Amino acid sequence: MRHDRNRSTPVLGGGCRVRHAVFPVAGFGAKFLPATKACPKEMLPIVDKPLIQYAVEEAAAAGLTHMIFVTGRSKRAIEDHFDHAYELEHELTARDDADALYALRSAIPHGVTFSYVRQPDAAGLTDALRRARSLVAGEPFAVVLPDQLIDAPRSALAQLLDVFGEQQVSVVGAEPAGTTNDASCLISADLRTSDVRAARALVKVPPIGAASAPVTAAGRFIFTPAIWDALGAARTGSHAQPLIPAIRALMEREHVFACLIEGRRFDCGTKLGYLEAQFAYAQKRGDLWTSLQQRLADLVQHDSDRDLPAAAALGGIANESHMPTRGS
Repeated sequence: MRHDRNRSTPVLGGGCRVRHAVFPVAGFGAKFLPATKACPKEMLPIVDKPLIQYAVEEAAAAGLTHMIFVTGRSKRAIEDHFDHAYELEHELTARDDADALYALRSAIPHGVTFSYVRQPDAAGLTDALRRARSLVAGEPFAVVLPDQLIDAPRSALAQLLDVFGEQQVSVVGAEPAGTTNDASCLISADLRTSDVRAARALVKVPPIGAASAPVTAAGRFIFTPAIWDALGAARTGSHAQPLIPAIRALMEREHVFACLIEGRRFDCGTKLGYLEAQFAYAQKRGDLWTSLQQRLADLVQHDSDRDLPAAAALGGIANESHMPTRGS
């Protein structure tokens, strides 16, 4: 362990490796009712893969090997998804359906293990993290919010781990904020203390002479064990982003960095963001996109006389050969 200057809490030293990823998945998904009455929101598909699988694949691509799910009583489907389906595998093998068999088996990344802990009441995100504390065993860990889907050339968590590997302190995956008046904003500053281009220090007050800008959390975090005391000290109330008060409390205990994620975030916790992600990920599929464009064009033509504004909007989507890359 080493002590960072001007801080009373020691930070991790010796190149501590992050192994654990925590996925809080106990929420009701009320914005998507009635679809989420019997199906977890995290199991809603983007094209042909559920949101939770994208999140696990991102963590596995970053080198994390222990996936921890904080679940609720209606989330058994998530556990089943990451279990072996021997009967289905046998049936697909008998049919000699190699493509479907590959898709089925690829749902479970190689070399990872899964743990599940129950959150009995809808007590929020900070309570969900406390439920996972015994499973991370005093080590640093990642937190992934699965409804925040990030399309990035390199795993978003891997980008955060670049900063953590250098600084050995907590890291918040971030994107530029539109306004400084939002209570969910954090202040980032380039203090020239990192060799990682995307790294910014989080500060309470912008330092004189340093470039600073407001940022918002993008649903990806790396936390040191200092977060547990910060969670106890933070007052979350009805905060739109419950981890922000805890991060501010953490900043009183250790330096905290932001990593400006290179990639596009889709807020699949909203219907609009979810639909936007469908089009963006369909565009990646050569077997789908050309035909989908044509069908959208046909739909526009069919509806053009009944609803001109909607037809114009659909026409813009149908005619795009590339989706925009700006973050949502």
